[in-house]
Amino acid sequence: MSHVEDPETVARLEARAPLGLNAAVWSRIAGAGSRMSRWPWWAQVAGLYILARLVSACIFMAAALHQGVNPWFPAKPDYWNFINIWDARWYAEALQTGYPALLPTDDIGTVQENTWAFYPLFPVLGRVVSGLTGTGPAWSLTAIALICGLGAALVAYRIFRHRAAHRATLWGTVFLAAFPVAPVLQVPYAESLNLLLLGGALLLVMERRYLWAMPVVVLMCLSRPTGVPFAVMTGLLFLYRAWQRLTAPGPAMHAPTMHGPAIQRPALQNPGGVPVHSTPQLWSLAGLTAVSGIGALLWPAIAWAVTGDPGAYTKTETAWRGDDLVPFKPWFDAGIMLFGPTIGVLAPFLFVAAFTLLMMSRPVVALGTELRLWCCCYMGYLLVFLHPQTSTFRLLLPLFPLALSAALLSRSRAYRGAVVVMFVLLQIVWIVWLWAWAPLPGGGDYPP
Repeated sequence: MSHVEDPETVARLEARAPLGLNAAVWSRIAGAGSRMSRWPWWAQVAGLYILARLVSACIFMAAALHQGVNPWFPAKPDYWNFINIWDARWYAEALQTGYPALLPTDDIGTVQENTWAFYPLFPVLGRVVSGLTGTGPAWSLTAIALICGLGAALVAYRIFRHRAAHRATLWGTVFLAAFPVAPVLQVPYAESLNLLLLGGALLLVMERRYLWAMPVVVLMCLSRPTGVPFAVMTGLLFLYRAWQRLTAPGPAMHAPTMHGPAIQRPALQNPGGVPVHSTPQLWSLAGLTAVSGIGALLWPAIAWAVTGDPGAYTKTETAWRGDDLVPFKPWFDAGIMLFGPTIGVLAPFLFVAAFTLLMMSRPVVALGTELRLWCCCYMGYLLVFLHPQTSTFRLLLPLFPLALSAALLSRSRAYRGAVVVMFVLLQIVWIVWLWAWAPLPGGGDYPP
């Protein structure tokens, strides 16, 4: 009798298996996991990430079989055509033709959609790869996205490992790789590149290597608009660390000995026993804050310099909205549209309250100061500037540290496996509902 057929073993495996998996299937998965556990950490992360991308590729291909008439290609496209739609076409245009010196406008002078809304690092890298390999924009941009997505997963593991043991860290990385909008990491979008650079910057901040973080942050600011919340995060972190240093107990003096004077403790410590930042570290953190702020304004400044219009970038961004940028207002408009005039006005406040409670929960507190502060600053940035729509799901990826919190919520393998299964099912929803083109009655479609 095999171990699976033993009644006690079957009962034990069924108790541990996620919902919907029988003992035999779970036994094979557990066996594969046991063999993989002997690999180096980077091989484990890479293997799981590649598996997640293969699953997403299968979902893309299945959805492509049902794709009807659309603005880009004939019905039932192949995989490569299917993933090169939506913003991928804009990045390809930026790669091939660059950015317009004159903003396109309609008859009444309103700025129309154009490539200034798409940050330059991703298409510039695509142009370099295309030049070196002779491949077209679609292939070069897809290759960069795939490689950067893998790199982002490896960096995420390194970040999580600072806060949790290997198993929980690995599960957090799997949650990131299987997240409902994670398929965007394998299409020609800049999300994977930005996630890699953001993760690298956060890792360097956690390790207090602020000078090394500066060039990474500048590149991050040229990949996607994450510079503003990062600058706010580093500024608040500087104030917090400076306050810690001012309020930390003074360095204690050991008692004099017969052989010499008192010996001074080498470093200040806060009441929790964590070494307080030295003066050079504080100055480096202040410098990183300044660099982050300058980097956040770099792309709008370049758009201004090239076009001669100081509002070139913001006007282009709002071209997709159809109205001007008014902080906070789109959230109330969306709330009223979804929930009515009474509850809709309260909806943004309820959302902020729920997010605040989430940030105070034990699994999120375990992330530490830097990661929690980043999540708060990024969500605050979205509340101020974002026009909530279907693309909002994709814009939540920079909150990736919360994947570790989800893994820390329970050590149950059944829970963690069920989360992965749920995420994969939601990938199907995201791809079929938002990525595939299905014209709305009034024209157009919801963007992914």
